[in-house]
Amino acid sequence: MDIFERLAAYRAESDSLSWSGTFKDYVELLAKDPSPAMTAHARVYEMIKSYGIEEDDGRKRYKFFEQEIFGLDRAVEKLVEEYFHSAARRLDVRKRILLLMGPVSGGKSTLVTLLKRGLEKFSRTDKGAVYAIAGCPMHEDPLHLVPHELRPDVERTLGVRIEGNLCPICQMRLKTEYGGDIENVKVERVLLSEDDRIGIGTFSPSDPKSQDIADLTGSIDFSTITEYGSESDPRAYRFDGELNKANRGLMEFQEMLKCDEKFLWNLLSLTQEGNFKAGRFALISADELIIAHTNEAEYKSFIANKKNEALQSRMIVMPIPYNLKVSQEEKIYAKLIGQSDMSHIHIAPHALRAAAIFSILTRLKETKKQGVDLVKKMRLYDGEEVEGYKDADLKELQNEYLEEGMSGVDPRYVINRISSALIKQDLHCMGALDILRAIKDGLDQHASITKEERERYLNFISIARKEYDELAKKEVQKAFVYSFEESARTLFENYLDNIEAFCNWTKIRDPLTDEEMDPDERLMRSIEEQIGISENAKKAFREEILIRISAYSRKGRKFEYNHHDRLREAIEKKLFADLKDIVKITTSTKTPDENQLKRINEVSKRLIDEHGYCPVCANELLRYVGSLLNR
Repeated sequence: MDIFERLAAYRAESDSLSWSGTFKDYVELLAKDPSPAMTAHARVYEMIKSYGIEEDDGRKRYKFFEQEIFGLDRAVEKLVEEYFHSAARRLDVRKRILLLMGPVSGGKSTLVTLLKRGLEKFSRTDKGAVYAIAGCPMHEDPLHLVPHELRPDVERTLGVRIEGNLCPICQMRLKTEYGGDIENVKVERVLLSEDDRIGIGTFSPSDPKSQDIADLTGSIDFSTITEYGSESDPRAYRFDGELNKANRGLMEFQEMLKCDEKFLWNLLSLTQEGNFKAGRFALISADELIIAHTNEAEYKSFIANKKNEALQSRMIVMPIPYNLKVSQEEKIYAKLIGQSDMSHIHIAPHALRAAAIFSILTRLKETKKQGVDLVKKMRLYDGEEVEGYKDADLKELQNEYLEEGMSGVDPRYVINRISSALIKQDLHCMGALDILRAIKDGLDQHASITKEERERYLNFISIARKEYDELAKKEVQKAFVYSFEESARTLFENYLDNIEAFCNWTKIRDPLTDEEMDPDERLMRSIEEQIGISENAKKAFREEILIRISAYSRKGRKFEYNHHDRLREAIEKKLFADLKDIVKITTSTKTPDENQLKRINEVSKRLIDEHGYCPVCANELLRYVGSLLNR
């Protein structure tokens, strides 16, 4: 579509959303649908809910966050259920400041930005429509016009709750412009917008000496005092502070605990009573969700100060740790690279995974659980099956350290190193080794890393490289095996037929001659030996596989070779062992013959066509794997 047509369509849509009428018209509108009268907290929750909620194994996943927030499912679920949902139901948590606390570059600001943008879009829908008294600088809820004596009857009739009082400007206008005639007060639909300062405010601390409390609560307009004669005349006051403008929506307090104390005390009354003091006026009502963010060091310093106890008791602190899943960390890097001007640079498959493995290892804490090292823990966290461990073990690991994920390497550092390598080396394609080398080179320049941490991090880079080496070998070996999945499945089915006959003391039929034969012990052992199963343990292993097949069958599911982690490893290793010499000779020969060259070209083509490689990184991979197999 032509850009000007799209602009015209957008304008037409915005025009179609405009609505204006009287308070009487608005009440008739509420009688049909009371949702415009919802609180700011309820509006945020309904907005999140409108994108859809999925339940998986007793946990809730909110689709609203999925495009931008990766690997924080548990933190997000806690945030939505314990704060937004409870606050939407008018429980006492809505009288608290929401404080997101976590390490740098952990996603706190992204989360708040998402909520702000989501509210803007939601206010353009029928369900999220916001109506305000026309001309009110605070976009006031029209129901505040209803006198306190009549509110119980109106609430019962409309099925709504009315909280708060008219702002000073609207009180004056009701008397002077409308002569107290409430039903004729003009009401309009407003679209929440941070840019237009409607329903969304942002406060950022600066130098305490120069920053004025007026930034929050508005200020006297001295140029009008001679006209109106008094500082207590609402017309002589600018209701343009962030708390004024954020009414009906969301107020973001950036780096809240860096603020001067006098700014924070304004929030005490606002959170608990829903009002704040400004100028020479009575308390001003405001319905807004206050969301702040800070890092762990500042939070600990804040709670250590006894003077802050009153404010601390009015906070709900939500830890926002780093992501601890390798697959989700890859998505973070892919997103950040995609947003840059470097998105045309090809990133080789598994390159970002190698970086993600390093990052996650720096964030994990050593477990006291026997037999679980950091690599196994990393795999369990990422949803991989690790033989001998169940979901209960994963939950036990996750609950072992509540502060896990609050330290380690942040995504910004890794992206900075990738960016530096891209610029300096003028690469057209970046592989895993390029990224790991760039991360390693940057450790010396990282000011906050101690000497001990540097040694640990170098070890994690070595582990990440070993993990990548295994991935690289499998990738090439799979490319050499034409139709790998088919070959693996055929070998798997053959193995199952044999172990079933072995465990049941029966024979198997030859598919070609139809004659009965004893189970093929050589075949079974050649697979089992790949994962170190001894002669004495073979019977127990085979029976375990049959029990697993039976369990799947009872649930109506088909048992596949990759449903058992050790069996999958054995099948893959058996296939690759049979092929290893061919791969080794073909990839490491400096002067390949005609057949070898043909095979290399076929494998390169498969890597490019089916596995996401480019000609540069496909050749690099084949060379690298050749050197690995020769060691």
